[in-house]
Amino acid sequence: MSMDVRAAAARTVGAVIGGLSLSQVLPEKLNDVDERDRALLQQLSYGTLRQSPRLRAILKQLLDKPLRDKDRDLQGLLLCGLYQLDNTRVPDHAAVAATVDATHALKKHWAKGMTNAVLRRYLRERQQLTQALDNAAAVSHPNWLFQTISAQWPAAAAAIIDANNHQPPMTLRVNSSETSRDGYLNRLKEHGIGAKAGNLSAHAIQLTAPIDVWKLPGFSAGKVSVQDEAAQMAALLLNAQPGERVLDACAAPGGKTCHILELQPKLAELVAMDIDKLRLQKVSENLRRLGLNATEITGDAACPPTALEAASFDRILVDAPCSASGVIRRHPDVKLLRRESDIAPLADQQLRILQGLWPLLKIDGRLLYATCSILNEENSSVIQRFLDEQDDAALDDTEIASSQSVACGRQLLPTNGGTDGLFFASLQKI
Repeated sequence: MSMDVRAAAARTVGAVIGGLSLSQVLPEKLNDVDERDRALLQQLSYGTLRQSPRLRAILKQLLDKPLRDKDRDLQGLLLCGLYQLDNTRVPDHAAVAATVDATHALKKHWAKGMTNAVLRRYLRERQQLTQALDNAAAVSHPNWLFQTISAQWPAAAAAIIDANNHQPPMTLRVNSSETSRDGYLNRLKEHGIGAKAGNLSAHAIQLTAPIDVWKLPGFSAGKVSVQDEAAQMAALLLNAQPGERVLDACAAPGGKTCHILELQPKLAELVAMDIDKLRLQKVSENLRRLGLNATEITGDAACPPTALEAASFDRILVDAPCSASGVIRRHPDVKLLRRESDIAPLADQQLRILQGLWPLLKIDGRLLYATCSILNEENSSVIQRFLDEQDDAALDDTEIASSQSVACGRQLLPTNGGTDGLFFASLQKI
């Protein structure tokens, strides 16, 4: 028997409040509901988490005392209910009734009256409750992140925060070895799918509205992939040449690996490495769909396996693990799961990865460092720390349209309807 969609959303949000990532929880919950309810489940889960700092601050005002840890699913339900009242076209009375009914599916019959009272009080006192929020909660951001964005990007802070709170566009990467962007745009038009060319990457297409990937013409045959335009810049900046040996050091799920091979099919070898063996399977799946070949290896970029010989790569791509502060709109659970105290350890890990990979690079070789972060501690500061200790490393000029120049690289900032927020720095071994 299928689960009530609001109960499924409540359990999804509750699990994230408990410390699990959305990517860990949502796939299983999608299988628990009727197919016709899956889009609503995604909307409720993503939307509630995008607004979670604001909604949690409002809920705190509405509750006499905090809910117990074992009632995280109920907290999730109340947050989803508040989200529906503010952000969906469901009539208020219907949203309240459906949320109250979901207490039965959660086996929280005792919470029926409380849920009804909380949501109806919000409808009566919405203006006063909203006015009581602090600046960070009012724009649905944890305070530490709001303060950091405001301090590091004062001129762009409002635009970054706005982008973080909206659903991102669905962007495609055309397989340039199979078809042209103009040719694929014509195919989309023939299928009645609205789209336009991207602004940064010559292979990018932005869809007017999201669509199931398997409904994209030629997707199963490898004609096109889903990849944000900012992420497409990695392979373009790496600029691998025929006959070179390339390492994608943190390769999963494989979007950048595949793009490198699409752009340069005449490499001597591309090695795709990732520390997570299970995630490396996604690389394999993407390579198979696109008809591409790479050497796959499980390994820690900070301490590479001995099978990777010193000075054996012409180019290395390091898409380093990071805070994901530049892709919050795609991973709204970051607002709940990430802490300010996480940033320094992440920066130290990023530096160790650079230190571990540098000996693998040939003289005159290039290493491209990338993160999906907008925080200086993980980006320019890491590169500066590395340059300060590495006499044979030099920073190359990197040009990206619409990007911000920082001390040691270029920063793309997330924009509503535009790209994600990614950082790039190119290093040459001298």
